[in-house]
Amino acid sequence: MASSRGPPTPWAGAGAGDGRPAWGSRLQYLLSCVGFAVGLGNIWRFPYLCQAYGGGAFLLPYAVALALEGIPLFHMELAIGQRLRRGSVGVWTAISPYLGGVGLGCFSVSVLVSLYYNMVLAWVLWYLLNSFQHPLPWSSCPASHNRTGLLAECVGSGPVSFFWFRRTLNISSDMGASGAVQWPLLGCLAASWGVVYLCVSRGIESTGKAIYFTALFPYLVLTVFLVRGLTLPGAADGLAYLFTPDVRVLGSPRVWLDAATQIFFSLSLALGGHIAYASYNPPRNDCEKDAVTIALVNSLTSLYAAVAVFSVLGFKATTDQENCLDRNIILMVNAFELPDQSIPREDYALVLNHLNVTWPERVAQLPLETCLLRDFLHKGASGTGLAFIAFAEALLHMPGAPGWAVLFFGMLFSLGLTSMFGNMESVITPLLDMGVLPRRVPKEALTGLACLTCFLLASCFTLQSGSYWLELFDRYAASINLLVFALLEVLGVAYVYGLDRFCEDVAWMTGRRPGLYWRLSWRLVSPLLLLLVLGASVLLLVCSPPGYHAWDPQYERFPERRERLYPGWVQAVCVLLSFLPALWVPAVALAQLLRRRTGG
Repeated sequence: MASSRGPPTPWAGAGAGDGRPAWGSRLQYLLSCVGFAVGLGNIWRFPYLCQAYGGGAFLLPYAVALALEGIPLFHMELAIGQRLRRGSVGVWTAISPYLGGVGLGCFSVSVLVSLYYNMVLAWVLWYLLNSFQHPLPWSSCPASHNRTGLLAECVGSGPVSFFWFRRTLNISSDMGASGAVQWPLLGCLAASWGVVYLCVSRGIESTGKAIYFTALFPYLVLTVFLVRGLTLPGAADGLAYLFTPDVRVLGSPRVWLDAATQIFFSLSLALGGHIAYASYNPPRNDCEKDAVTIALVNSLTSLYAAVAVFSVLGFKATTDQENCLDRNIILMVNAFELPDQSIPREDYALVLNHLNVTWPERVAQLPLETCLLRDFLHKGASGTGLAFIAFAEALLHMPGAPGWAVLFFGMLFSLGLTSMFGNMESVITPLLDMGVLPRRVPKEALTGLACLTCFLLASCFTLQSGSYWLELFDRYAASINLLVFALLEVLGVAYVYGLDRFCEDVAWMTGRRPGLYWRLSWRLVSPLLLLLVLGASVLLLVCSPPGYHAWDPQYERFPERRERLYPGWVQAVCVLLSFLPALWVPAVALAQLLRRRTGG
């Protein structure tokens, strides 16, 4: 390849003359990459990790992982995709036929991720549609079947959890009981795939137009929530709890592992989407600048989202504490026959202490709750628990709750949609590069066939046991496989393609040769860090009990979720999901070796 240096060419006339599609503008490309990297995990995973690991203290291992793992790998993927101008399968096959399995593995994981990720979007769409009601349907419990009271399951769990587990999922109490298809969810899933198809049907030509809205709208809504959240009572307590550093957690290996995995998956590394996106760039684009810019925007978005989320959750915790105090005050007023309104909330502790000193036996008999604000703030949630339970409940306490619900779930849908663009590009581009269909078949038909196939496969998630299966896919389908592929990618570039050759390519594209930081990261630091994270992840996977938490109204500790182990055949599925995509690597390498030996 050419290695002559020179300044990158302007973006205008982006094509390389090879007939490959090109982005309409640099902004379209940057927004697409940002949208692919910034997803639901930035909203419901990063804030939870900050809260769980000592607030501000978590930012240190996160920043270290970003500098030593995230940005170098991200730059490498953008550069190799832009230089070789192919999708993931074509890139790694071009570097070495023995590495072709890396591209096929990335393709396989992208399919698996798309299956369950779009089901999450179907859940979000269901909540979005239900948000156009006043009052919100998860604000109260429905009447019992005989109309003599409220449903016992809802009273025991609360209306927000009841709406999620029963009205939305109609979840089974055992993973082995598949149950019936939930037709409203199937309709939402079909609608979600329909939207995805309309936006990606013509590749970057249609994605580039949709991205202006889907990538920017979440930032607008986050800003609105941030401004509103900071004006709510309790917002300062939520932010103080989020960012109060606990430096003791830095001695735990788990916080460093979670920081490394968070930045890895937050940037959507090793899925092939960024390689595909970069392949549509002009050959002389400054990919180094793009990598640093997009990675920093992604991390700052996580921090921005954490502030907005915990300002609202601080308000929720304050409201929960006030309701707890009100319940205790009612108990005390009734037990001691005190006048109504005789115990203001601010004097609750003093009055309780006085009653406890005067009549300790009578106070001890009262079923008083512990109403510490920190306890309510500590009830952090991640994933669907944050979006569909914790945040959904917080919205109920905000004036004009339906409007806020529409904004929140609309934001989540936009965030997930931009990530789906990248996931599907990771699927469609390799299919086109491999020529699985005759060239006369239009790209729209191939995209439609891929979306339809994914929809049919994902329909299993609309069963009553579907959320258990989605949780299983989320836990096992990507984690180990992507770490394996990322390790092979950096080793393939540094030691098979050749680091000096790669640096010359980068110099030709950007006009400057990569510095010591980049070369040291690609040759030594990133591979060692990935190997360490991979080993720790495999160890945790082996040591973790292969089970799930079932929603069982018959459980004696309900509404706590019953812990169940996966049946033997489900554990076999876990093993297949964890390692089967990675088996493409030795399979392709062995096939190439046999082909060379036999002269095929």
